[in-house]
Amino acid sequence: MTRIYLIRHAEAEGNLYRRAQGWYDGHITETGKLQIAALEERFRDIPVDAAYASDLRRTQQTAQAVVRPKGLTLNIDPDLKEIGMGIYEDFTFGHLHHHYPEGSRLFYICSPDWAPEGGETFQQVQKRMTRAFFRIAQTHPGQTVTLFSHGTAIKCLLSALRGKHPVDTPELGHPENTAVSCVEVDGDLFRILFENDASHLPPEIATMARQKLRMAQGPLPQVWFRALDLKKEAPFYSDARKDAWQSIYGTLAGYDGPGFLTEAREQSILDPRALQAVMLEDAMVGVLQLATLRYAGERVGYIPFLYLVPQWQRKGIGVQLIGQAVSLYRSMGRRCLRLRCAPDNDPAQRFYRRCGFYSIGSVPGALGPLDLLEKKI
Repeated sequence: MTRIYLIRHAEAEGNLYRRAQGWYDGHITETGKLQIAALEERFRDIPVDAAYASDLRRTQQTAQAVVRPKGLTLNIDPDLKEIGMGIYEDFTFGHLHHHYPEGSRLFYICSPDWAPEGGETFQQVQKRMTRAFFRIAQTHPGQTVTLFSHGTAIKCLLSALRGKHPVDTPELGHPENTAVSCVEVDGDLFRILFENDASHLPPEIATMARQKLRMAQGPLPQVWFRALDLKKEAPFYSDARKDAWQSIYGTLAGYDGPGFLTEAREQSILDPRALQAVMLEDAMVGVLQLATLRYAGERVGYIPFLYLVPQWQRKGIGVQLIGQAVSLYRSMGRRCLRLRCAPDNDPAQRFYRRCGFYSIGSVPGALGPLDLLEKKI
């Protein structure tokens, strides 16, 4: 009798930044690292003979909860990876809802008709996950094995073990990050002992529990991005700059509106991706400004300005702006993000720390020194 633990990866960038990341190879978040520590404690007294993970970074990082303390070698099996999202990869959920509403709907209900260009169907994922599951079980008769995989992939496998398509198993839901399922296998026979158990996670670090708390206050806003057209939208940009300055410093002393506008125009001419409108459905709710040439020699991506209109602040959108910057700068080969923040701007400082930024020094500002913050990507 082989005992197999199916474990979803810890919270990764796609979960935090609200982006479609099937085969996209994103990193574990700061909260994800805490989840891995909790998972390690859960398995502290459970003997494990072998460990497998998909060929994506987020499962391999999560697998260290078992591999490192038990001195195991991690086996990589590409059949355990997440569903391929094809042309949808690394777009924000808001982008997909806005531009591909039918495709988004088919994905969320696990429809057999979901078939994105360049991606996979749920049936294809079921086939490869089932193949990997029984192959690994046969390789380890009488042993205990951990398989580190992904939310949709695990749901596809558990549905397949029931002889069903994922659309016919809504009761499974989507597993919490680091949730554990356990199946005993004896040849072609198997028995599901439990599914999607995340009792090792306290509520404050459980991804889906935190999301449910936010959603109790209303739907979680999910944004998309487009180029900001300064020929038409300069007033919005200028108002955003002025409001941000007033909010941070409590005065307009030292504010240089024309200078900020000139800088934005120059950066957008050098790189059209440098100035982006933050869109919630058809409404512009913020600005993300990048300086793609600054610090390029250090392989650093610089963010000179990010802003949300007041009514959309503190609603889970800000982190999606960070995610957009990560996506762009990583594709350019940058190794970290950098930005400035007023040392006494406590809300912003707390937000950036939650996003993984840390201080690397200070730089002069118009009204005094500013903290220079950095985040590895």
